[in-house]
Amino acid sequence: MDALTAVSISLGAAAVGAAFSPIDPFQVGIAQKIAGLPLLSGALYRVAFMVPALGIWIWGTLRHVARTRSAAAEQPAPATTALPARQGIVLPLVVLTFAVFIYGVLKLGWDFEQMSALFLVMGVAAGLIAGLGLGGTTQAFLDGAASMTFAALLIGFARAIYVVLDQGRIVDTLVHGLFTPLGTLPVALSAEGMIGAHALVHVPVPSVSGQAVLTMPVLVPLSDLLGLSRQVAILAYQYGAGLCELLTPTNGAMMAILAAAGVRYEAWLRFAVPILLLLYALGGIAVAVGIAIHLQ
Repeated sequence: MDALTAVSISLGAAAVGAAFSPIDPFQVGIAQKIAGLPLLSGALYRVAFMVPALGIWIWGTLRHVARTRSAAAEQPAPATTALPARQGIVLPLVVLTFAVFIYGVLKLGWDFEQMSALFLVMGVAAGLIAGLGLGGTTQAFLDGAASMTFAALLIGFARAIYVVLDQGRIVDTLVHGLFTPLGTLPVALSAEGMIGAHALVHVPVPSVSGQAVLTMPVLVPLSDLLGLSRQVAILAYQYGAGLCELLTPTNGAMMAILAAAGVRYEAWLRFAVPILLLLYALGGIAVAVGIAIHLQ
């Protein structure tokens, strides 16, 4: 299979799962907290639509595999060799590192600085255990850093775009201009319009948690005035912003993953856009049903 399939299996599935998730702390968790709703409320309703959403993404991925695998199958298969025992020890070392980091985050308040230090220690230990020696471990580290330089630059450029828009108060103007007209529409159209507005806002605001903090204080009172359930307003935010994670070029993480995998952005769009249109339609149905049943 090609590299695009690997990106779809990892990045794509994670983004779709987060967009429809009942428990994602960076999307539904923050939004529910701002809206004054109980955490995990509406979880079963979200799960009911998350299952078909993942099904749609899996179908799209398998369709791509069916179209491209025949060409890849013509390439000679790489030779397989047994994994040396010393290198086999590296695998549980990686698992142990993640276990230590999870404990540090939950119990010791660790953040990105501690994570960086922990993974640096893991990398050095892995090189020494695998028999690379000090020189080989250093060279492997440099080679790995070189391969990620372009991806790191993309993340920096994407962040710079957001900083300029935020410090220039352009984002505030954009949010006001997009969401204020929705107050003049009928409830159902206003809720569906929120999905599109959130997708547009996510281009200059590539952080889902940042977008929740920016938009929910505006949308909660607007939803109350319209008689729209706050839970439905959060659904519109989840689907609009969450699915746009796989489209916007200001998402530094996505661009970095594509660069690291060697997948061109336009090739990713040709693959992802048709599937995401189906997912946006599913999100629109979820919002409409939520209004009909008065989801709280």
